[in-house]
Amino acid sequence: MTELDGTWNVRRLGGLLPPLVGVRKHIEGTRGETAIGSLPGMPFDVDGLRLRYRAPFRGFVDELLPDGDRYLGRATFRGHAFGRFALERTRPEEGTDG
Repeated sequence: MTELDGTWNVRRLGGLLPPLVGVRKHIEGTRGETAIGSLPGMPFDVDGLRLRYRAPFRGFVDELLPDGDRYLGRATFRGHAFGRFALERTRPEEGTDG
């Protein structure tokens, strides 16, 4: 289990990101996905504090910095930042199905 394991709510802080209502990241070990509600998620690989998206989203990387009990993130594409967000761990009842 890594420090990022679990389900995280994503909150937009600025930049060119769309509204992130209902967006969550679920991380287990070296893999995860970003999803909206029950729609299929965009898969990524965990590389330290970087989330590297797989095809067809290759080139997108989320860079994370610890900030207390949450993480501050920078959304990048091919090394260029285009948005900022926060990851806040869900409460156990929020991250379960029913």
